[in-house]
Amino acid sequence: MDGEIHAAELRDLIESEADVRIVDIRSPGAFARGHIPGSENIPFAELPQRIEALDGAERVVTVCPVGQSSIQAARLIGSYEGTNGTTVESLAGGIQGWEHGFEAGESGDADTDEESVSNEGPDAPF
Repeated sequence: MDGEIHAAELRDLIESEADVRIVDIRSPGAFARGHIPGSENIPFAELPQRIEALDGAERVVTVCPVGQSSIQAARLIGSYEGTNGTTVESLAGGIQGWEHGFEAGESGDADTDEESVSNEGPDAPF
């Protein structure tokens, strides 16, 4: 794992169309309620079986509810041999940090169908 990235930095990467894979490790239900634009849902419990999907990625950012489980997910991804040379980071503050990490007037909202995002956390695969 290469550390944490803050919401504003991630937003800049997305806007610059950088080669970044955003992996949301929350449950499918939580992901459906709201997520970062362009992110993909790989629940934490499924990560060991689906990690090969990240082979060759240039940069991976993991996302969870508050930025704790995503650190472990980033460590797991970073230890996988298919991601050698990949920058792997965790989103500081998780989806909550994304939603609240912008100054007034800036767009940082997650794509949501509902007003609130669940704090439902992932189940650890180990």
